Amino acid sequence: MKRELLCVLLTLIILSLQSCNTWEGGKDCPFPDCKLPGVNPELFAPGFITGNYQTRDVAITPDGNEVYFGAYISGFYTILVSVRNGDGWSEPRVVEHMEDPSYMNIEPALSYDGTKLFFLSNRPVPGAEDRRNEDIWVMDRTDSGWSEPYNLGPPINSKMAEFFPSITMDGNMYFTRTEPGSQESFIYRSRLVDGEYNKPEILPEQVNSGVNRYNAFISHDESYIIVPVAGRDDSYGSTDYYIVFRTDDDNWSLPLNMGSKINTPDGFEHSVYVTRDNKYIFFMSRRLREKPEKLSWKYLKDLSCKPESGNPSIYWMKAVLIDSLRNEAVFENDQAGL
Repeated sequence: MKRELLCVLLTLIILSLQSCNTWEGGKDCPFPDCKLPGVNPELFAPGFITGNYQTRDVAITPDGNEVYFGAYISGFYTILVSVRNGDGWSEPRVVEHMEDPSYMNIEPALSYDGTKLFFLSNRPVPGAEDRRNEDIWVMDRTDSGWSEPYNLGPPINSKMAEFFPSITMDGNMYFTRTEPGSQESFIYRSRLVDGEYNKPEILPEQVNSGVNRYNAFISHDESYIIVPVAGRDDSYGSTDYYIVFRTDDDNWSLPLNMGSKINTPDGFEHSVYVTRDNKYIFFMSRRLREKPEKLSWKYLKDLSCKPESGNPSIYWMKAVLIDSLRNEAVFENDQAGL
């Protein structure tokens, strides 16, 4: 009887695991999801990258063969990577030097040439006295993988929290910093000059609109920035994605809400990434599947192992809305009402 019971339990476990794995990728897939999206948002690689846990923060290497993403699972924040090889896409693994569960590692960003991986971490700075601040760290690509992480130090990092780096093709860095004595965050830019980062400058109120700002993504050519903004009157929820366009002479347009396809009343829009060819936009959103008329064990079991169960997930879609919004961009001197 015990042996029969054990067989039943093993069978149930296998079936449960199979029901959670819905990925059907192959070696010829351009992404870890063979099903390319259209103009409406779709889950990114459900059952493979997007699951019943929090996923966010996408970064893709220039050759398209490595997809990095952030995950929050059972209290652990870390960055994972899936790599394309001759057999297809590898199962996601924790990025090297990020295996220590004591520290948070999240928000990956790659340099334009793919030789540097920037990220947020609260790991202690070597030589500092028990300092566990949220800082921006970086690793260099070597012949054997990624180097040991090192803290960027000043002027990027300070005693305040710095997070969500975003890098242009010229190496300029855009990031978020929490202001002294408050929970309010602002978007900053530091230009890379002769291999050194200049003193960060706070960006104008077109970029830093609303009550609070988070995790801004700058396009590689610096022609636009997407900012998750909280507290604007034209918001669908508490936080929405807004896009602000930029001219070559550093003039910024008024912020535009990116619309109801990408923004929801839930307000959990906090992280975005656009591929360098501007074809696809990846974004974090929390969307719950339609509630059933009556609860059942099957529904609860499916909910417990599949995306859209109330956790933030990665969605993606064609980025055609960016060009559409570009046509609506307004540049004006009077910034009243921002």
